[in-house]
Amino acid sequence: MTASITPERPSATEGQRSRPLIVTEDEALLDDLLRLCAAAGAEPEVAHGALTRRGSWEAAPLILVGDDSAARLSDRARRQGVLLIGRDLDDHGIWRRAVALGADNVAFLPDAETWLVDRIADVAEGVGRQALTVGVIGGRGGAGASTLACALAVTAARSGRRTMLIDADPLGGGLDVLLGGEGAQGLRWPAFAESRGRVAGSALEESLPELHALRVLSWDRGDSVVIPSSAMRAVLAAARRRGGVVVVDLPRRVDDAAAEALSQIDLGLLVVPAELRAVAAAHRVASTVGMVLRDLRAVVRGPCGPELGDEEIAELLGLPLAGQLPPEPGLADAFEGGEPPGGSSRGPLGRFCAEFWARALADEGGAPA
Repeated sequence: MTASITPERPSATEGQRSRPLIVTEDEALLDDLLRLCAAAGAEPEVAHGALTRRGSWEAAPLILVGDDSAARLSDRARRQGVLLIGRDLDDHGIWRRAVALGADNVAFLPDAETWLVDRIADVAEGVGRQALTVGVIGGRGGAGASTLACALAVTAARSGRRTMLIDADPLGGGLDVLLGGEGAQGLRWPAFAESRGRVAGSALEESLPELHALRVLSWDRGDSVVIPSSAMRAVLAAARRRGGVVVVDLPRRVDDAAAEALSQIDLGLLVVPAELRAVAAAHRVASTVGMVLRDLRAVVRGPCGPELGDEEIAELLGLPLAGQLPPEPGLADAFEGGEPPGGSSRGPLGRFCAEFWARALADEGGAPA
């Protein structure tokens, strides 16, 4: 259980790795806090009742003060990022000690262990601005959603942004194949199937195959096609904490894992070929996805005829138009030659993706590289 004293907390710049400070003489509490720090991937500084290193109190991004040490630290300079850790929910005096200490929150163990691990992990990872997360979904089978998802990721990485591509469609054949990296070293989805709670963003990034300057989480060639929603939640949250951009290739069938992915997406693109039957199928997909994802936009894959233009298709779907994707002759030949979708910045696909990111990132105020 936790309770807030003040809402602010110290900010950490992306990529910064700082050590939390533990202050307590309670050996049992210290053991618990060290265990939680290990779970969060942080190596803390420990002060057994006294601050032995000058500047520790001022410099630490997060301070965990055992209730046994609160009284003697009440004369310390007030600052954000101080948590008072106790065990007794019935000890009402802890609130007076928290106010005297200037603590942001009071956390009671063991109830608040999960919350506390998250706070410590934020410090260990240096959480900054979260990634702009874009989901791509086909209005019907063969619409070209996976191709667009790969092209968006390749284009973002080419511009120097930290980019992660996540294949959330277990029946799609694997995005690593589209990128020519099915043999690349790194983990695939089955390795994360049992993930619960918090996954370290840096560890996730470092474990995945790197293809065309981006990280890819795809499927292996095995039979397993089921990922629990808890694993999707943990992995996608970890990817977003790394900043930059995350592109997610989504299945048309919204199961629990897909619904979890949709809940973490900032902007969705529904790829619709300019055909009446495709529009009818896409309407059903849009109705289902729209119940979870607020910002869903249509990408019309041309060519469009005079009777059914891109604006008419978007209007039929009741969605804003993100743009028309013209045909790109030679795309299959380029793939056979080892060039990924969007590999050429001069082709229609590359130009569409570059224009999309320019608009989307401008709306976000510019995403961090």
